[in-house]
Amino acid sequence: MYEGKLVRLREYRKDDIEKAKEFLNDFEVRKNLQPAIPYPYTLEDEEKWYSGISAVKDTYTFALETLDGRYIGGCGVNSVDWKNSKVVIGIFIGDKEYWSKGYGSDAIDTLVKFVFEEMNINKIGLCVYSFNERAVKCYEKCGFTREGVLREELFRQGRYHDEILMSLLRREYYNK
Repeated sequence: MYEGKLVRLREYRKDDIEKAKEFLNDFEVRKNLQPAIPYPYTLEDEEKWYSGISAVKDTYTFALETLDGRYIGGCGVNSVDWKNSKVVIGIFIGDKEYWSKGYGSDAIDTLVKFVFEEMNINKIGLCVYSFNERAVKCYEKCGFTREGVLREELFRQGRYHDEILMSLLRREYYNK
């Protein structure tokens, strides 16, 4: 659907569900995604999530695949504020074979292009946990700026961690 240099953002398919569950039940993947207690997803959890995806909601969920068609994760627009022209995005690469090889930054670049060119949005925001240094570097490489820090916002693996707020403005994207 939307193609970058290394990845394609496409619709989720029913045959992605089992692999998505496998990715999300990997603690190393899951710890970076949400503040909830990292409890394993069931196949029924993933099927319920999949059945809730809709083109008529104000969320835009994409499966992330390599250009040769291998499903490796997901990304999307998690919330939209049309009045103030801003969105919150998220991404995960579940297939560790594709970590630290440029697939994440290509996916973010492709998603950013979608947001600015198709949705006509002014500001893209995201949150990242302070221990996820690989993601912070990826977002900075894609032009995102640190806006602030929510101190000790997340309890994970016996400690409190900060949550970093980052954003990219439309004018910054077009002036780089």
